[in-house]
Amino acid sequence: MLKVGLTGGIGAGKSEVSRLLVECGAVLIDADRIAREVVAPGTPGLAAVVDAFGEEVLAADGSLDRPRLGAIVFADPERLAVLNKIVHPLVGARSRLLEEAADEDAVVVHDVPLLTENGLAPLYDLVIVVDASPETQLDRLVRLRGMTEEDARARMAAQATRGKRLEIADIVIDNDVPLERLRERVREVWTELVHRARGPHRPSAETQG
Repeated sequence: MLKVGLTGGIGAGKSEVSRLLVECGAVLIDADRIAREVVAPGTPGLAAVVDAFGEEVLAADGSLDRPRLGAIVFADPERLAVLNKIVHPLVGARSRLLEEAADEDAVVVHDVPLLTENGLAPLYDLVIVVDASPETQLDRLVRLRGMTEEDARARMAAQATRGKRLEIADIVIDNDVPLERLRERVREVWTELVHRARGPHRPSAETQG
């Protein structure tokens, strides 16, 4: 089994790359999706969040009001740390169960938005960073996600710098390209990942770029 960490800045197109890797045959473990599942109504995770932040973080239907909770923790590192202490262990445990269920020779891709920020690179055999220029990220966030420019810039600034992400990359996928070129690059990377899943896991120089 090859354990791959996949990350990238907001608006870089990481979700598209993960989708293409799944098309190739990767087993995807999506940290964001799991993070939603572990605080679903009726879970111990949601109970712990409510205990820490109060009933005001619940929506009318009893589910977690994610925008409200986000507003609380986004500007307060201490409250964010409290939330992370609740959610991260639950996500980690669920991710390990899914990983253990994969085939022995599988390529397991962990889609982790804050991999760089949380120092998680050592958990994986190699790290793929989806890279795009800040200008491209900003355009996608405003044009495709409907964010205001101010909000988009704030979200980008809250993440690790582009340089910090590239520092931990074993493989870089440039997503300042048309979709067909991105698809070709992902296929190239997939060939390398399959090779590594069946042998040594150290990345070779040709996988960079």
